[in-house]
Amino acid sequence: MFLRSMTTRNTRLGPATLFAAAFVAVAFTAAPALAEPSQGMYFAEKEYVPHSLPTFAETRDKLPNPIYDENPLYVQMYWKTWELGFRNFYKPEPGSGFVSQFIDAAFNQNIFLWDTCFLTMFCNYGHPLVPGIGSLDNFYAKQYEDGEICREINRATGEDFTSWVNADGKSLFSRWGRFSVKYVGRDVPQPPPRLTLDALNHPIFAWAEMESFRVTGDGDRLAEVYEPLARYYRALQKYICQGNGLYMTDWASMDNSPRNAFLEGGGTAVDTSSQMVLFARQLAEIAQRLGKTEESEGYRREATELTERINQKMWDPERKFYFDLTVDGTRAPVKTVAAYWTLLAGVAAAEQADALAAELRNPSTFGRKHRVPTLAADEKGFVPDGGYWQGAVWAPTNTMVVRGLERCGKDDLAHEIALEHLERVAEVFQATGTVWENYAPDAVAPGKPAKPDFVGWTGIVPILFFLEYGIGLKPDAPNNRLTWRLASDKRCGCERFRFGGHTVSLIAVPPDASAQATRVMVRSDGAFDLRIERDGRQWDFRIDEDTRELSLK
Repeated sequence: MFLRSMTTRNTRLGPATLFAAAFVAVAFTAAPALAEPSQGMYFAEKEYVPHSLPTFAETRDKLPNPIYDENPLYVQMYWKTWELGFRNFYKPEPGSGFVSQFIDAAFNQNIFLWDTCFLTMFCNYGHPLVPGIGSLDNFYAKQYEDGEICREINRATGEDFTSWVNADGKSLFSRWGRFSVKYVGRDVPQPPPRLTLDALNHPIFAWAEMESFRVTGDGDRLAEVYEPLARYYRALQKYICQGNGLYMTDWASMDNSPRNAFLEGGGTAVDTSSQMVLFARQLAEIAQRLGKTEESEGYRREATELTERINQKMWDPERKFYFDLTVDGTRAPVKTVAAYWTLLAGVAAAEQADALAAELRNPSTFGRKHRVPTLAADEKGFVPDGGYWQGAVWAPTNTMVVRGLERCGKDDLAHEIALEHLERVAEVFQATGTVWENYAPDAVAPGKPAKPDFVGWTGIVPILFFLEYGIGLKPDAPNNRLTWRLASDKRCGCERFRFGGHTVSLIAVPPDASAQATRVMVRSDGAFDLRIERDGRQWDFRIDEDTRELSLK
């Protein structure tokens, strides 16, 4: 990200000067240095079992093979994206303490919590052939005894990014933001955190785990990660919950966004607060699946209570939008994509969801040529060609928006935005030969600035968005079900589609002189339920371990 790039890699923006400025002395209450910590005690995997990294050449013919005669460019971009992704698979370095092979953020020498959670989402479709959800194991292996996990860890050494470590045992502060946190209406938590506010961001581990579960159906993994997740959730409650019951963040959410000035000193964020609702709901679901009924009910109560606080304090009934709060409780004036986390978390009620959806069609705010800009176009500081978090379109935030729209029943709009995002990324791919870190909202172009060959979370678009919204295959592995929203009028489908432990090939062939109905050829190595949706109609089939031809009459 923008400030991340300025702090940890060379850029044309003069990182040494900018980073030095971030370390201007700030008055914090001194405290004794913390004792040497223990890490990884809640995660069962303790060491890496060596094995060969997969290569693209050896794995290509085992990965899902999309068929999409309507637009072969999508297929070309899909394979190029996988090829780029394979360049960012790594083994743990000796002595790093990492326990799994992993896909890297494609950014610098560090792994990032925020990035990695999104990276796993497209890697789910290569599971178990490629490092994907197991990439999160390395974060769980670095979890502190109090539950904290640093969002940025050195890839080679396994050590937390030095600047995000609270080595002197001060109360919570942001090193980059150069402010100490003022807790209002609650006591300063003790003992102090091991990490800075810069490091305690993005509580989306559980979302990544549930996205993986949807595709793989691996219930054993949920049992393995439940305690690390629960401990992390409680650590965030302890340290970044403000006295108003909402959650703090700083620049790390959207590096150079105009919203950040209003978060200084202990302001609360609509995205972080909503992510904690989402976290609680998903912990409740995992706990229920594990038979921990009482814990599940507790998380649900906490999600409900936090939802009420967000709607009471952060929803503006006149502007019909959610806003961050300053440390004194005033609503910040800046409209950003952060508000859309309320959809995914189930915070927004029907009326509020309708208002948020309307803004996605409003050309004056978020309904730009390439949706969804991270800053509304009518806000001061909006940059039409991107400007990083001052308007650029990003795969992770668009994934959040699309999934959020689905969560509140707005499937048609979700599908529309997903396909638009896929098409714009493909148009830029055709012009440049690669995929980019972010994109311009008002042009078919990379954002300025944006890093090329970014796989990286942009891999979501050519892989996950193509398979789920272009071709239309949506798995529900826990229920052994696959839904195919078949829209193309040309040959379409996917060979070697992987979900729920099955490898399935599905190819739809449009009517011709020899057949008056669409024919669907299905080959599977296991039984599952298939629903096909087309033109407002649906067909349900039980697919056995064989090859079948289906007719959509």
